[in-house]
Amino acid sequence: MQTAGMRRRHAAAALPWDAARELAHAAAAPLKCRPQPLADTYGCTLATPLVAPAPVPPVDRAAMDGYAVSGAGPWRLVGVVSASSGQAAPLADGEACAIVTGAAIPTGTTAVLPDEEALLPSSDTVSGEVSPGRHIRRAGEECVAGEVLLPAGVVVQPGVLGLAATLGLDRLTVIPQPRVASLVTGDELVHRGPSGPGRVRDAIGPMLPGLIGQAGAIALPVVHLPDSRRDLVNALTDTQADLILVSGSSASGPADHLRPALAELGGELIIDGVACRPGHPQALARFDDGRLVLGLPGNPLAALTAFLTLGAAALHRLRGLPLPTLPIAPVPGGLACHPDSTRLVPVRVGPQGVVPVGHGGSAMLRGVASADALAVVDPGPAEAIAARLLFLGRV
Repeated sequence: MQTAGMRRRHAAAALPWDAARELAHAAAAPLKCRPQPLADTYGCTLATPLVAPAPVPPVDRAAMDGYAVSGAGPWRLVGVVSASSGQAAPLADGEACAIVTGAAIPTGTTAVLPDEEALLPSSDTVSGEVSPGRHIRRAGEECVAGEVLLPAGVVVQPGVLGLAATLGLDRLTVIPQPRVASLVTGDELVHRGPSGPGRVRDAIGPMLPGLIGQAGAIALPVVHLPDSRRDLVNALTDTQADLILVSGSSASGPADHLRPALAELGGELIIDGVACRPGHPQALARFDDGRLVLGLPGNPLAALTAFLTLGAAALHRLRGLPLPTLPIAPVPGGLACHPDSTRLVPVRVGPQGVVPVGHGGSAMLRGVASADALAVVDPGPAEAIAARLLFLGRV
């Protein structure tokens, strides 16, 4: 059981919420960059700027299905150009050829007449109204060779992948996504069926893979451990991941073995408690090989807030990203402040500001399940009429 003396000692060591978040970010180091095939870079971070190796498009292309025309109409039809055709024969003044979107236009083309605006008075003649230069994508219109299109530090999303492919690139140099392991401890935990006397349904294990994925990392399979220091030491020794989450062992009771296990393995305890509610008994440590260990409280909402406080901050740094600045929203009804700790309150976000949804106790998930964000309520003597927001689903 955690004694009053233990509680006072850990409360005195607890860092303010903002300081803890900043320290967790600083304690990590960006993972080593490496070139990877395009298919393996989604969610990674560009380690170098994205530079165009050649102009896009490389030649003048048709922007519409229709007819490449030369000069004023009507035009005599002289052929067909498909998207897979090479450079077509030049057009003389008064000539036209059928063409599809993306095909290289013949030399001498002055415009592309769209299909829906074309008239065909005979089998070999086309007419219509079109202004010079219309519906032609000029060579280098999107970018020129050597142009920097994206800086380093951009997260690779589908649009980035499509742009890289457009440039003809097969690989990107990226900071890879961190790998995160989850060790869930507790003799009382069960993984099927309801809670009951002497048994508690594990709610943290099912949450962690989604939280990890939302933070831009790769979740390894969740591992369940008994309340055993030796088992925890062995698991910490054997687990190869950039960040190891340990839930249910971060407080100071007889079943809380994280700190003794870290001490046995020579881990450096960087953060030992954070002044926030819920989620106070969280911890962050680092091994000599650079692996980070995050101790999560055993109560579900406390574990979630601890991950969003320290885990997300460390993962941003591992990915080579800055610590995000949190947006501010008004709180029309006010939110009570705690005199010494930052409160993390489940809220819904609306046009007028945020509204608490209730059920925000450390063991409760009903509130956060229906919330858009956690309101970060700074310590103070009264009520907060504005709060920063930790949006759930994009950490």
